[in-house]
Amino acid sequence: MRSILLTIAYEGGAYAGWQVQPGQRTIQGELEQALLRITGETIRVIGSGRTDAGVHALGQVAGFRTSSPMESDVFQRALNAELPDDIAVVSAAEAVADFHPIRDSESKRYRYQIDDGPVRDVFARRYAWHCRHGLDEAAMAAGAVHLLGRHDFSSFETAGAERPDSIRTVSDISVIRGGNGASSRITIEVEADGFLYNMVRAIVGTLVEVGRGAQSPDWVRQVLEACDRSQAGPTAPPQGLFLLWVKYPDAIYANR
Repeated sequence: MRSILLTIAYEGGAYAGWQVQPGQRTIQGELEQALLRITGETIRVIGSGRTDAGVHALGQVAGFRTSSPMESDVFQRALNAELPDDIAVVSAAEAVADFHPIRDSESKRYRYQIDDGPVRDVFARRYAWHCRHGLDEAAMAAGAVHLLGRHDFSSFETAGAERPDSIRTVSDISVIRGGNGASSRITIEVEADGFLYNMVRAIVGTLVEVGRGAQSPDWVRQVLEACDRSQAGPTAPPQGLFLLWVKYPDAIYANR
């Protein structure tokens, strides 16, 4: 059996998330159905993580095992011919036989988009959270600094996913206003060696509390140290969240 690694982009608005769910459209389900039509095999596709309903991806990574002799670039073309227009296989590569998308990942980066203009942008409603309050991005950036490094992120974890622990290392976090001429757009990006369930959305909701002046930047440190989800801000809505990329060591690629 061979292992194939896929890098996938999708617009998640029409889906009930990544994971297969009875009676609902999901990203995993669409991929598995497309592979069944292409290969005749019942194939389980494993993603690097389970994005929620409404969450998007520019570089989700998934893997599957197959007995098909089809080359990886042919898999890419065949899948793109079978998949709906809001899912695209950006690339496909041969991986080592024991490749596992979750276990082998080294880091991930997410982006969250906020629009704090006085009038909501109706064309961005599926790609950004419209906050009615004008936000202070400098204060948000000052609060975000407290999250850098290795910490227990229990305060930013929604119950529902079993994990051995809540310790993660955030290697980079940024809060930037503007881009593409949109002065009302605030972009938050977080890179870490792993993420807890709803961790990025909880971080965003907490930083928004700072940005609207309800809390000070130092409050973020207090929330982190509390290790208590009830002490943090609300969970930001899903539509502003994008999985940008997942990093793997070169050793997982069969031809490198």
